[in-house]
Amino acid sequence: MISSCWSRNAVHPEPPKSLLSPLVVPEKTLMAPGPSNSSTRVLNAMKNQILGHLHPEICEMMDEIKAGLQYVFQTKNRLTLAISASGHGGMEACLGNILEKGETVLISKCGIWGERAANMATRIGAHVEFLETEPGVAFTLDQLELAVRKHRPTAVFVVHAESSTGMKQPLQGVGEIVHRYGGLLIVDTVASLGGEPFYADAWGVDVVYTGSQKVLGASPGITPVTFSPAAEKKIFERRTQVPVYYWDMTILGDYWSCFDKPTRVYHHTISATLVYGLREALAQLAEEGLRNTWARHAAAAERLEKKLSALGLEFFIPNPENRLKTIVSIKIPDGVDWKVVVDHAMKKYRMEIGGGLGPTVGKIFRIGVMGVNASADHVDRLFGALDEGLRYARRSKL
Repeated sequence: MISSCWSRNAVHPEPPKSLLSPLVVPEKTLMAPGPSNSSTRVLNAMKNQILGHLHPEICEMMDEIKAGLQYVFQTKNRLTLAISASGHGGMEACLGNILEKGETVLISKCGIWGERAANMATRIGAHVEFLETEPGVAFTLDQLELAVRKHRPTAVFVVHAESSTGMKQPLQGVGEIVHRYGGLLIVDTVASLGGEPFYADAWGVDVVYTGSQKVLGASPGITPVTFSPAAEKKIFERRTQVPVYYWDMTILGDYWSCFDKPTRVYHHTISATLVYGLREALAQLAEEGLRNTWARHAAAAERLEKKLSALGLEFFIPNPENRLKTIVSIKIPDGVDWKVVVDHAMKKYRMEIGGGLGPTVGKIFRIGVMGVNASADHVDRLFGALDEGLRYARRSKL
């Protein structure tokens, strides 16, 4: 018997015409703060057929990813894995595993990501205090110690690469201060890991997350995280369960075989294709070597900065030591409509250049120099498109 919802008088929608046409994906050069372009090797890896989330081949790749992440994080943490979510999921997972209702978190706020972390921490029920500086200005160790001594937080949240401004926050000595007052250090490396020197263990960082789609050059949606032994102890000694099952590291850690148990415990169905891509992205990084990768990003950023200086453009971050190698930010010249420049680069060159974000909207251009795009060729093509776009924007006002 035909259901009444399929009766003679019912409206039967036709298949959408848009889905009856072939898929067309344009080729673009992504020189904004992320995502970056993936290498041909990573793209080819993701073409492989789906495998089951507990098939031995997937489990072996997950182990290889763990080893690669320990290398890029520079850590021996056993609780190292990748969660099935974007970088925002990494932020929320790290805060949600460490913080409980009523606990205090001190958040470094100098751009949009400190605000975003505060929003998440508040939803958990944590008490939020800020160590606030002007956008683009790093905090000092003295400022940090004053704030930690005053608030005695359970955790301190710091963004290593504030992508909304292009600023790098120095981390040497931060972990030591946080630990001295009994706290744990959580660091966001979404826009820096792999492109900037980073040493989780040596710098005393307890919790770190990054973006798969930035310097690593994999697809978004599989976010690397790592937790120190002290952070792991905090998770397992919580008074309450981690509020979100999907982020619970006590179960995810079992799925990723982090706790030396004989069998893996099913947690969710991981994306096989994202596993393939991240595995190959980490393999490429391992083959190049971290120091070589850091040097390549530094050389690309230096090349771009010299060209921008020659054009008379002004950097948003005044102190060169605090400028990211992965995101170069420049002030929008007077009388220039930044949208015209960005649109011109996309329309003529299929090249993405970023505008401001959060406190820098309408104030800066943000140029991503990440992953396979951190090369002299990419820098030169980007500079040509930017220079032409600026001249075009000025002419269009006449």
